[in-house]
Amino acid sequence: MSLKENMEALKEELSSEEKFFESAIRTERFVKRYQKPLIALVASSLLAVGGAIGYQLYTDAKLESSNTAFNLLLANPADTQAELTLKNDNPELYDLWKLSRGIAQNDVSILEGLKHSEAFGVADIASYEAAAIKGDTQSLEQYTKKQGALYKDLALLEVAVAAIEKGDVALAHQKIALIGEDSPLYQVAAALSHYGVKE
Repeated sequence: MSLKENMEALKEELSSEEKFFESAIRTERFVKRYQKPLIALVASSLLAVGGAIGYQLYTDAKLESSNTAFNLLLANPADTQAELTLKNDNPELYDLWKLSRGIAQNDVSILEGLKHSEAFGVADIASYEAAAIKGDTQSLEQYTKKQGALYKDLALLEVAVAAIEKGDVALAHQKIALIGEDSPLYQVAAALSHYGVKE
């Protein structure tokens, strides 16, 4: 290599080292200038991650505790400690358990207590079951008018049967006609209309 080429290579090497040092100085100035916000950002990120992990561990522990309590209640419904744990750790599962107990025992007081439950479907089913157990056709009639009632068609059938028993054939036909063809109870309603309700 010639002296000129060596000089050019040396200049390029010095130029690249100069650029490296220049960028290092810029980075150092940036870090010094924004040191406190950067530290705050890193600290808040660590706190957020730590909080998320802590919350996940907490919810997992509550879920495990409520599952254990639920299994204990299935084995022994009289276990008051398990009932209290389930009520505190998972109120929706507790309401569902109470609903199953109320239906199994035909206990209207339990079902009445669940009419304002926030667990999906529990309040609706409790309203229907309480009215059905009491044989309260007026409550069943009100239930059929609720928006999105889960057992609407079944309640309509019960109201129709009660009307038949009272001899009100016109009302029975009217209630049976409200059951749509897409309902699983349509065949039962059709049979009741054909064989059970003679005008």
